[in-house]
Amino acid sequence: MTTTPEHDARIANMIFASVYPHYVNKVEKKGRTKEELHQVIEWLTGYGDKKLQELIDQKVTFETFFAKATLHPNAHLIKGVICGYRIEDIETPLTREARYLDKLVDELAKGRKMEKILRQAT
Repeated sequence: MTTTPEHDARIANMIFASVYPHYVNKVEKKGRTKEELHQVIEWLTGYGDKKLQELIDQKVTFETFFAKATLHPNAHLIKGVICGYRIEDIETPLTREARYLDKLVDELAKGRKMEKILRQAT
């Protein structure tokens, strides 16, 4: 699926620190914890709490956030529709990676079991 260059640029230039509080609110509102959110983010990106906080403090863009990340080898198993796009069909790597994170946050907020979110169970 082709996203528009404007859409890709908008995602690339979004500041992660401006979106992060929305992730926290979304999961906490549904009874999940910030710690669980961090576990999901660490699984996807390799960022522990300290590095995550550094990136938030530096107000990095999503482009920088994902450029510095070490994506989990099972990230490609994240499938489904988010924001009207089928994740596995998104051609732009950065946009796909940002939607991976959105999908994981959604699954966490919907009460999915952690081992399923982290693509560990078969």
